[in-house]
Amino acid sequence: MGDVIVVTSGKGGVGKTTSTVNIAAALASIGKSVVMLDADVGLRNLDVVIGLENKIVYDFLDVIEGRCRLRQAIVSDKRFDGKLSMLAASQTRNKTDVSEEQMKKLCDELAEKYDYVLIDCPAGIEQGFFNAVAGANRAIVVTTPEFSSIRDADRILGKLEEKNIPKIQILLNNVRTSLIQSGDMPGVDEVIELLAADLLGVIPHDINILISANKGEILTAKNSSTPAALAYKNVAKRITGETVPLLDLANDGSFKYKLKRLFKRKNKNKNSGIRRPQSEERLTDRRNNS
Repeated sequence: MGDVIVVTSGKGGVGKTTSTVNIAAALASIGKSVVMLDADVGLRNLDVVIGLENKIVYDFLDVIEGRCRLRQAIVSDKRFDGKLSMLAASQTRNKTDVSEEQMKKLCDELAEKYDYVLIDCPAGIEQGFFNAVAGANRAIVVTTPEFSSIRDADRILGKLEEKNIPKIQILLNNVRTSLIQSGDMPGVDEVIELLAADLLGVIPHDINILISANKGEILTAKNSSTPAALAYKNVAKRITGETVPLLDLANDGSFKYKLKRLFKRKNKNKNSGIRRPQSEERLTDRRNNS
């Protein structure tokens, strides 16, 4: 059985979909079979980002409701020799048209066929979120070093913990090291202290991500050596179990991030010097445990 990984966030616009695509492509590039599942019913865009919007005939609701077989709805990306595929969401239906049980059954079926199932989760906390996490055994929470994004991510972490997801990790996206040095953006260590969660990777700000997405291309599909491409490739290796240090961004005006931050589980009761309030339910939880 393959791993089912939900890629989620507390708010939109933090790079969740582009992260899903680039991680999936990086996994496929190292020989893993990967399928991406767009769980954002009514607002799908994974197919556009990957450049396969003209290939979609059926969506996963067609599969669930018996209008087609699973293999008919899955679209393979020919750039990856059959290693990367996607299953689209419906553009005309509502998130309430699918249940958590149906999503779990679909994910289980996909996990029998692929090494990794990456679910592109709708932003926020509503039925689409609960559907997306129903079949997952791992979660990646994408956030940016902005306090509004961090607070929303903290709330998502609480919901994932309630769902007993076995492995939850943070992907810190769009990091601008010059702003960290000037004190205008919280640093990586501070974000991890605030969220009290394991760090999967740090993705530096890279204009090539936006350029690739607008062209329907995948940054990690090319022999790209941009900082973001290298960071996503390293994230993929960590997902497979490799021990890979974080990129040294010192020559970009940054400090060296320490490898131990990848694997050291933070004590949730530790006083972390929080500069902004976290979500009330997790703060209450921590107070009760202190």
